[in-house]
Parts: sequence; C-alpha cells; structure tokens
Amino acid sequence: MVDDRVQESAVSEVLLDLQFLPCLEYFACLLQYDTLRLEACENLPRRSPRNRCRVLTANKIDTLTVPLLDSRRAIPVRDVKIDYGQPWGRRHWGCLQSAYGKSPYFEYYAADFQAIYQRAHAFLFDFNLDLLTLCLRFLGAKTEIAYTLSYQTDVEKTVYDARSLINPRKSAETGLFYQSVPYYQTFGNDFVSNLSIIDLLFNKGPESPLIIRQSSILPEMA
Repeated sequence: MVDDRVQESAVSEVLLDLQFLPCLEYFACLLQYDTLRLEACENLPRRSPRNRCRVLTANKIDTLTVPLLDSRRAIPVRDVKIDYGQPWGRRHWGCLQSAYGKSPYFEYYAADFQAIYQRAHAFLFDFNLDLLTLCLRFLGAKTEIAYTLSYQTDVEKTVYDARSLINPRKSAETGLFYQSVPYYQTFGNDFVSNLSIIDLLFNKGPESPLIIRQSSILPEMA
C-alpha cells in the first residue's frame, strides 16, 4: 500500500537499479510508490549491491556474491552473465540454511527461493528480477514493475530517481529512505540493521510489511 504522503504528491513512480536480494532500505523506498521502474540500460558498476547482499550468520555478517563473467568490462546490466564456473549457488544455499534454518519462517519461504536458485539463469538481471518478484509477493505488494528502454540522465517529474542511492554498506542504521527498527534475529543479542530482505522474511514472516513501513522515511521531493 502506498503511503498517503506519496499519494498527495505528483510523484507516483520510483526509478531504481535492480539489486540482488536487496536490503530493507530498498523496500522501504519502493513500497512507497505505485510503480517501480527498473534501470535496465545502465552499465554495471563494480562492487555494487547488484550482485551482493548481506546476511547474518552465527559468527558475523556474511556477504553473498554472485560471480559474473566479463565483470571488468563496461557492459549493460541487462547483458551481464553469471559465472557458473564456481559452485557459488551451493555456497549461497548452504550459508542461508546455516544462517536461517532455525528461523521461524524459513520452512515457509525456503523452497520458493531454492527453486529460483536451481533455475541456473544465464543473466544476472533475470535472476535478480525473479528474486525481487518473489519477495514482493511474500510482502503482499501490488507494485507495478516497468523497465527503462534507454539510459537517461534526467527523468520525468513524476518519477523519483533513486538509482544508486541505496547501498547497505553506506547506510547501515539510517539512510535516505530508511531508519532502523529492531526485530527478532536468530543470532546474537545485538540487532544488525539493513540486511537483505531475506533476513526479515525468514525471521518475521507476515509481519515483514509492517516493519518495512515503520522503517520507511519519505525522501524530500525535488
């Protein structure tokens, strides 16, 4: 459901880069809008959340990375291929089972996430999109998804340009769209904020949308 404050403005659409199992701030931003427009024509930046996410394990925060082919070349994100020359999928799933296997809602959601991992997508964009669509379904979101057809520096006034504004490494506690709201986590007594959405889903299940709404900050409009 779109925040009433957003409905009062002329901005009903947000433009975002497509990230891998995004952090809570990503969802705190996009769920404020009716339409999500995904940037499909940018060149892939190096070391970005587009192929990295953070999860909480028994010992530390772990970064899951999807390895890419030709990641050093400037190529459109839609054309970036996943490198299956290493068993990264098995490593990811082993980490998720270890981190969240005993979480309250792991058994409710795990099979759907595992099914996406098992599809062996050729392209990062398609893999990320399937995961994002699944997360939005679990959150009960009715967000309409659109895509850019070319890269534009400037966008329409009815679109909030949030491309590259969300990075969990830079906004752990408070970001442009997010303020930390603690919730139950499987490991430790110290809450770790702004992890991947998968951390919230596995730990809080159907309460996840409420926590995201409580965490949301409406950005200043230009």
